[in-house]
Amino acid sequence: MTKEYAALYVVPTPLGNLADLTRRAEEILRSVPWVAAEDTRHSGPLLKQLGSQARTLPAHQHNEHEAAERIVAKLRAGEAVALISDAGTPGISDPGARVVAAVRAAGCPVVPLPGACAATTALSASGLLDEHFLFYGFLPAKGGQRRQALEELRPHPYALVFYEAPHRVLETVADLATVFGERTLVIARELTKLFESIHSGPLPEALAWLREDANRQRGEFVLLVSGAPAAVDDGEGERVLKLLLGEGLPVKQAAKLAAAISGAAKNALYERALALKKE
Repeated sequence: MTKEYAALYVVPTPLGNLADLTRRAEEILRSVPWVAAEDTRHSGPLLKQLGSQARTLPAHQHNEHEAAERIVAKLRAGEAVALISDAGTPGISDPGARVVAAVRAAGCPVVPLPGACAATTALSASGLLDEHFLFYGFLPAKGGQRRQALEELRPHPYALVFYEAPHRVLETVADLATVFGERTLVIARELTKLFESIHSGPLPEALAWLREDANRQRGEFVLLVSGAPAAVDDGEGERVLKLLLGEGLPVKQAAKLAAAISGAAKNALYERALALKKE
């Protein structure tokens, strides 16, 4: 690449299925002389498969300051650099944000590429009716700090999106149930991989579901919790909801139609429909 095109390219890589790498990402990874990778050993096979001749340099959470200095030097010398993490989009609950900030502060161009992101992938298949979502990423590892963070999130009327590791998923789901109570939890596991699974159900039942099968506790997780329900009116919204449920409509469809007819909040009606079904 010529000097005028030297830039830091922020390149998403597949969550698991290599077919999800975009054509533009392939072109960048083949053409840049340098790739800054979260784990150069992990990324080596991908670059080899693409036929990339790029040299790699490490850019992980423990060396981002030093990596940023090296990357800025490369850019100022007219050499383009691609930034990748082990999977997904760099800087989204992955290393990269500090590198991007340093490159921008140095006055060098940053070019983002769209691509794989576990949060939006899971959200698109969640079926949650919330019109807005809040991406939190990883919760604190310590139980007390985690519960405090969840308490602060409890009033928000948005779908909440968390990442979690397999060795903490049981305790995290237990805390979600304690703090959020009767909401919907979607458990998205191993997205785009061979054993991908997406399970949706009442939050109080989620822990038992996970414990039923040890395989359900394996892999990388995205946990999505429906937002805090607004108060459902005691009149038209619930009246319409009960009629639709009585006609045999599925919960999600009944809540959506009842909200459209009555003007009541969809999420609140959905939570009420779940409660009515249990009754």
